[in-house]
Amino acid sequence: MTDQTQTWIEKDKKQLHPTYHPKSHANPLVIERGEGVWLHLTDGRKILDGMAGLWNVNAGYGREEIAKAAYDQMKELAFTSNFSGMTNLPSIQLADKLAGFAYKGLNTTLFTSGGSESNDSAFKTARYYWKRKGKPGKYKVIARKGAYHGVTLSTTFATGLEKYHTMFGPAPEGFVHIPAPNPYRYEGKLKDGETVGQAAARELEEAILREGADTVAAFIAEPVMGVGGVVVPPDDYFPLIRKICDKYEVLFIADEVITGFGRTGEWFALKHWNVKPDILSFAKAITSGYAPLGGIQISDEIRESMESAADTEAYMHGFTYSGHAMACAVGLKNLEIMEREEFPKRARELGKRLLDGLKKLEEFSFVGDVRGLGLVCGVEIVSDRNTKAADLATTMKIFKAAEAHGLRSRPLGNTLAFSPPLSITEDEVDEIVKRLGAAMDGVG
Repeated sequence: MTDQTQTWIEKDKKQLHPTYHPKSHANPLVIERGEGVWLHLTDGRKILDGMAGLWNVNAGYGREEIAKAAYDQMKELAFTSNFSGMTNLPSIQLADKLAGFAYKGLNTTLFTSGGSESNDSAFKTARYYWKRKGKPGKYKVIARKGAYHGVTLSTTFATGLEKYHTMFGPAPEGFVHIPAPNPYRYEGKLKDGETVGQAAARELEEAILREGADTVAAFIAEPVMGVGGVVVPPDDYFPLIRKICDKYEVLFIADEVITGFGRTGEWFALKHWNVKPDILSFAKAITSGYAPLGGIQISDEIRESMESAADTEAYMHGFTYSGHAMACAVGLKNLEIMEREEFPKRARELGKRLLDGLKKLEEFSFVGDVRGLGLVCGVEIVSDRNTKAADLATTMKIFKAAEAHGLRSRPLGNTLAFSPPLSITEDEVDEIVKRLGAAMDGVG
């Protein structure tokens, strides 16, 4: 480590980092610049970013087109209030671009600054809708164990990972968790003849009946669970979920914060199962991380409930930076690039190449499961393939060894996640597999 890098690390102690613990941040990577899929550190090293930042830098680093779009818009108008009674051209243009882009019938967008704000907005919007429908008792949200939905107070407790709850309780009332449809290690009970998808969907129906359908406002799910270990559901799961939500008048919120905008090989992941949500949460890849931006899209029916509201029932929700002019301009340019370079197609083709390459690493005895959809993959590490016992220690050893080999992944429990920029090349996909294999060989 260079003296200058050590100086930066000492100065860095003056800021508090997200999900902070002094042990995990004792020797951080100090990033100086990015180019394509590569991160350049202040100590001279170069690392292949197998995580696209935090699942979001889809277009890759150093895109001058996007930087210019931000610069040009900031010269004209960086920011103005977007609260009711004012608007700006980039937010109008981006909302128009997104109308029907994900799914027909989702034509209205509320902009936020990121995924946590988006999911928090989705919960509030669901409550608002049911109050407008004369059913104020419908306020509960059902989520899944292992889910990650954000770090506001409500999204923290919608998140089904206990480590996010421990130091921030007591929990707000109204969040219920059910087993996730994890084909490798399903935590629920399987009835005779049931698939994992059927069993996990049944858990939703049973939870609705247990809580009372007249109390449940919404069900929220990531199409592919991210922080919970890159869990790809069985194909029968989401069609069943949609039917159950319809049966009991429960809104279906799709958390596409990670999976949206091409990551899985479709523009939005629920399209893999031909399922449409009532509310869609997005963020991350809408700008490829070049500016903070997120949002929710709502069904035409939910929008109508707002249009017909009395003065005393206004939708009193939004953020200072909702519809931020510069961020929306960046989003527009980023979408232009993603369409031009056919990012969903790239994710399908290169995702298959990455998954096939990672599956070859099953030759290592500690690799329990390799899974993925498009360019989001997970490699689960176990101490015994028969018992599927999670091996956290070996996972961390592989993660650190991979970093030493110039590859950045993300350890999620005993799963190593990979979600590289969609601009990645075939050779760079092969580098991920090669460097991870070298790391495993050193550990094994």
